[in-house]
Amino acid sequence: MSARMLSFPISIVPDDIDFMGHVNNARYLGWVQDAVLAHWRKLAPADEVAAKAWVALKHEITYRKPAFLDDDVIAETVLEKIAGARSFYNTVIKRGEDVLAEVKSMWCCIDSTTLRPSRINKDVAEKHFGLSKD
Repeated sequence: MSARMLSFPISIVPDDIDFMGHVNNARYLGWVQDAVLAHWRKLAPADEVAAKAWVALKHEITYRKPAFLDDDVIAETVLEKIAGARSFYNTVIKRGEDVLAEVKSMWCCIDSTTLRPSRINKDVAEKHFGLSKD
């Protein structure tokens, strides 16, 4: 079984544009967060979505090409691995076939009530995200 990807459309707004006329690099982090959370909300069962929240631990971004105001951009994101309460996502931000940025990120799953780290159930990982849990 392969991990399930989500294509997440990105809207570029004038405030995203920096002094050089393209999307500011910092904006990509917001896009990744939006895509990862949308991936979780779309694929996880409703009770898990309600019971869990996410905290970013690490982002590694490789910028390839700039994005501009009128570009049609998507983020393709996939949960690649789960280790304890940590989840490892890979997100590729694209304009058509052009890769604008590649982002590897690590997230901590937390219990939304206690705000303490919380493991993702093996059944959820396998059935809903298409991967085995370490």
